[in-house]
Amino acid sequence: MAHGIEETVARGICIGCGACSVATGGAIPVRLGRTRLYEPDISLVADDQLARATRVCPFSDDAADEDELGPPHKGEESDLSHDHRLGGYSRIVVGRHLRNEQLLKSSSGGLCTWLLQELVESGRVDAVIHVGRQPGEELFSYNVSETSVEIASKRKSQYYSVTLSEALARIKGDGRRYAIVGVPCFIKAARLLCREDSELATQLQIFVGLVCGHLKSQFYAESLAWQVGVPPAELAEVDFRVKNPTRGADDYDFGARARGQDEWSYQRTTELVGGNWGHGAMHPEACNFCDDIFAETADIVFGDAWLPEFRDEWRGTNIVVSRNPMIDAMLDQAVALGEIEIRDVSADTAAETQAGNFRHRWIGLAVRLADDIAKGLSVPKKRIAPNNRSASVHRRRLIRQRRRMSVLSLSAFEEARDRGDLSLYTRVMSREISRYRRIDRPFGWKLMVRLKKVLDGFSADRDA
Repeated sequence: MAHGIEETVARGICIGCGACSVATGGAIPVRLGRTRLYEPDISLVADDQLARATRVCPFSDDAADEDELGPPHKGEESDLSHDHRLGGYSRIVVGRHLRNEQLLKSSSGGLCTWLLQELVESGRVDAVIHVGRQPGEELFSYNVSETSVEIASKRKSQYYSVTLSEALARIKGDGRRYAIVGVPCFIKAARLLCREDSELATQLQIFVGLVCGHLKSQFYAESLAWQVGVPPAELAEVDFRVKNPTRGADDYDFGARARGQDEWSYQRTTELVGGNWGHGAMHPEACNFCDDIFAETADIVFGDAWLPEFRDEWRGTNIVVSRNPMIDAMLDQAVALGEIEIRDVSADTAAETQAGNFRHRWIGLAVRLADDIAKGLSVPKKRIAPNNRSASVHRRRLIRQRRRMSVLSLSAFEEARDRGDLSLYTRVMSREISRYRRIDRPFGWKLMVRLKKVLDGFSADRDA
């Protein structure tokens, strides 16, 4: 049985990208749900509109997959190499911006912001569609930036549920050329929309992807902010990636500011409940069914170079996979001008920067698909085959516990928010994190810890 947009919505696998709303001219409204994730309402949609919507849904079997879509510029595809983990590529580099002012205000190496600014300044596009701060009820949303200053004001990673529907509806038909930035499923949705809508296809010129582990509900920002002393009702601003010169690039702080206050509150992210990415707090169910890590349908993708040799550089280092010769030339020109530094690396190195991501998204996906099929649930067709034996017994327990934690985090925080009691969330998650750690630690490690305690006890007795 085919898995279309109806099954996607019914199962809660929708990511809220809003492509269905754009494809139907707004006939499908997309609104925030109770767990602060965007959800479409397809209950009153005519059959022809539903058919159009299901062709642009990134989790529908009726939509072209990443292999069929490929990179945006098909005419240049013959010049691309291919790796089953990264998709097509013309060049793979690691690097960073050379100006500290740019670098320190970015989440990683600053190269994504540099490219967006250069695309606008050089006239290759008229504006950029990307996520940034939103004055109003929501902290972040998709916005349109026309200048380098506007682009810079919206830099940094925003782990926050957003939708493309309003921004794309607003720019559609205005005759301008755009670069669009997004995580893999959003870029795929935008590419699918261009297949359906020739007007959008002429407007969306450059697709810029972001390496993704998973998205977050808007609850994620609120849960971290509340833990540093800023409750949801008072939250004005957050910073998910505050670099700390005393620690590695992957060991950053979280910051929050309350309304009417100038001072920010900061805490080490990994010290906050849910701050460890591996615990899957506020993880949408849709992300459990994604197999695209390097935004294979984008012109270029930026991520963090999470390797030991780069972690000590606290200012950050980007991993970059390009699929566009024009952008490759821009990179070389910027090197010649002394704006950025890059060096070529292998596909293996790029994949290694996301080793944990591949374990969760590929090995984990095989297990999750098999689990759901065994329960008689509808699942989307993926490039990873369902297989409960793809992982060890130990790994399967971790995969299932992480999925359990994601579901519980959303329901627990919803209750905590409604009742004004943060402990209703932190108690549940702390219990589940302890369970996860018990699963994660092999028996031999536990035995060593116990043995060390015994030996320490003997040593203390002797000294006494």
